[in-house]
Formats: sequence, structure tokens, C-alpha cells
Amino acid sequence: MEARTPVFEEIDPGGDCDCPGCVHWRRVLPHSTPGRHHAAHRALILAAAASTTLVVGHTAPALAAPHTLDRPAVPAADEPNTPQGGKAPLHGPGGKPAQPAGPVKTPPTTRAEIIKRAKKWVTAKVPYSMSKYWSDGYRQDCSGFVSMAWSLTGNEWTGSLGQYGVRISKEELQPGDILLFHNPADPQKGSHVVIFGGWTDYTHTYYIAYESAPPHARRQSTPYAYWNHSDRYVAYRYKGLTSGTSTGKKPDTEQQAGTKSETGQQAGTKTETGQQGAAEPDTAKSASQKSPAPYPGRAHFGPGANNKHVTRLGRLLVERGAGHHYTTGPGPRWSDTDRRATQAFQLAQGWRGQDADGLPGPGTWKLLVTGKGKDIPAAATAAPPPEQPASHGVPGYPGRALFRPGADNQYVTQLGKQLVKKGFGKHYKTGPGPRWGQSDRRAVEAFQRTQGWRGGAADGYPGPETWRRLFA
Repeated sequence: MEARTPVFEEIDPGGDCDCPGCVHWRRVLPHSTPGRHHAAHRALILAAAASTTLVVGHTAPALAAPHTLDRPAVPAADEPNTPQGGKAPLHGPGGKPAQPAGPVKTPPTTRAEIIKRAKKWVTAKVPYSMSKYWSDGYRQDCSGFVSMAWSLTGNEWTGSLGQYGVRISKEELQPGDILLFHNPADPQKGSHVVIFGGWTDYTHTYYIAYESAPPHARRQSTPYAYWNHSDRYVAYRYKGLTSGTSTGKKPDTEQQAGTKSETGQQAGTKTETGQQGAAEPDTAKSASQKSPAPYPGRAHFGPGANNKHVTRLGRLLVERGAGHHYTTGPGPRWSDTDRRATQAFQLAQGWRGQDADGLPGPGTWKLLVTGKGKDIPAAATAAPPPEQPASHGVPGYPGRALFRPGADNQYVTQLGKQLVKKGFGKHYKTGPGPRWGQSDRRAVEAFQRTQGWRGGAADGYPGPETWRRLFA
């Protein structure tokens, strides 16, 4: 029986198809027939080759692999393919005409407003497209995303965004700045731009990036400066940036006239610590009811706390410039890192004393969730943590709560190093480090036993007397 070659019908979609296959083949085969859907074309070749194999009765030679972009090995879900559109008016090609050329306009905005606008697209999961425009008039690609966040008067591209900013160093990066790579030789190959959202840890090797990338706008931890072409990204700060604002001097005065601080220094005001009898005052509720996310209560923060509110607090603090404090995380378990980061934010508002104790009250929370108040200055992130006051009459002893399973703070490291110095380092296979573990407990127990202590007195958890003898 004579085999007949099957007939295939190939459907040609419009030439503006945004699927990854069409975008790729438009790049590598720029002179190919317009409108030809290359994913379907390659499927046709494969199907035809398969039919030939069946007819002839032997294995056909393997087809050559298609051309792929030269990219380092990184997770496919993390490294987007980011073609981009060119300059366009705010409402797109079919909208209002482009404005005539003239001086570059940089509408004033704040860091908090930039991040807030970026979050709107992330929350809405605005689909990535270099030819479509979102309801706010901005193109749905990486440069349109930054144009939107910076509130520019038109849709820019990576080749023009730099004129709206000033170049800065890696050390100067703060939330709302951008990291930009423009490849003038081939703008469609590699060119990309992201919004810097804050460092994720003190090593400054990863940061929170807000970006528009396939399949939609996203926020995620990203290696500095980016997954690829890292050495070619340049940091810029928006020229129209204004200092963020306003309610920083009076954290709770929006709902109570006469309140001077978060703890209520003026007589007659109920305080955050409950100086008139309540552990969590009723006045805190009025602040939380006006916030996008209600204040969860003081009980959710502090030593021993482990909940989603601690995680959210940490992420909000990172966005406001506290990323230097976090060696890991932020996470749900409260640590001294969260306390120091919170304190840095409170100090940035001009608060002192009990108002900057590192525990978030309703005033601190409201400023963070609404994006108001002042960001943590860059210089503050490099400052050492304040010296821990004496506890139980022992200088430097921070309290038992910081030496328990799940604890993660600088005092665990300090304790471990002193134990090693005193000759109890054999229990450490790695470290010492900031996270409390069985190595720390066994080393402390060994030290306590050399003091002649037994039973509960040698439980492996450092009390004030263990601390005093270790550091004497």
C-alpha cells in the first residue's frame, strides 16, 4: 500500500504575537516572513519528519537544536526573556499623540510612592507585553513599569530612562532607585530594568527587585545586580525624588490631640505600654482602623513571637532601608535583628528613649503599612547596634529569652565566641553563629559543670551568673 504524505494546514497569526516562540524567532530570524508563527512552523517540520520515518521504516537523523540565547545557567523561572517596546506616549500608539520634544520633566515623588505604585502592578499581576498598555496608560514591559512607578509623563525605554535619573553607586542604593542595563548594539538582547526594593541581608548580594517580566509583574529576591549581564547594570536615582514626609514627628497624633510620642509622654495620655493599666490601649485601635492592615497588637512582637506579622514587619522594614540588619529572612520568628531594624526606623522618625525601643507600636506600624514617615538613612544601616544595657546587674547580659531554641541574634554569636575562647569549642562543628543550636547548649552546659553546678543549674542555658563568669 502506498503511503501518502499527510497534508498540514498552517495558521498564520498576526505579526504582533507576544508568545515566547514568536519573540525568539523574530530576534534570530529578522528577515523571515512576517506573520509566520514559528512555533507552529517548527511543529510542522517535526511532524513531517516523523511521517517520513514511518514510511521509510528506519530512524531519521536527529534534528539540529534551534538557536538559543547565550545565557548562564540560572533558574528558568527567575531569568525572564524581556524584549521591550520603544518610546511611546502615555496612552499608547492608539491614544493621545506624543508630546513634542522639550526639557526632560521629572514629576516630584517619594520613595514610598514609587514602591507603592510598583506594588499595585505586582498585586494586580499585570501581564507582560511590549505592545499592550495597562489601564493607567503605561506599556506592560520592564521600561513601562519603571515609567509608571516613577510617574513619568510618557512610556520610556531602557535607552532613555537614564536621563531621568542620576548615577549612583551600589552602596548608595535605596528603595525606589533602579538598576538599568541597556545594550545599544542590540537593545532586544539583554536590555532590562528593575526597581530596587531593599537589601535582603547584610552581605548585599541579594535584594528585593520589582520588575515587569514574563508572565507578569513580580516582586522577588534577586542576585545583585541581576541574573545575567550583572556587570553591565548601572544604578540610577530618580531626579524628581523628594524626601518622604511628614507624620514622622508625631506617631500617634492623627487620632489624639496632645500626644507627643508613641509611648505618650504627655500626662493623661494612654501609652503603648499601658501606663494607665491597659497592656494594649484602646487608643491604638483608632490608628489601626485607618490603616490598610490593622495593627495586630503588641503581643505579636517581641522575644518568643512566631507569626506572619513578624515576617510582614521585616519585609516592610527592608523596603524602608533596613535590609542591612538581616543576615537571613525576614521570617516569622522574632529575633534581635527585627528589634534593631525596628529601632533604626523609629530613630529615623526622630524618636528617642522608650519611643525607639525596637518594638513596633501602632504608630510605627501605621507609618510602615501606609508608606509614610522617613526612610532609614543609608548611613544608619552601617551603624553598629546600640550597646545592650546591663540585665540582672550583669553588664551586657541581654536576658534569658535570647538564648532559647529558635533564637537568632548577635548575642548567641557573642556567647559562642567566648565559649570557644574559654576552651569549650569542641562542641562546634561550624560557627559559632547567630542561630541558637545544640552546639551552643552543650558548650554552655560543659562550662557550667566546670563551675561545680549540677541539675537545673547546669541546663545549658546561660543565666546572668553564667554570663558574668564567662566574660569576667
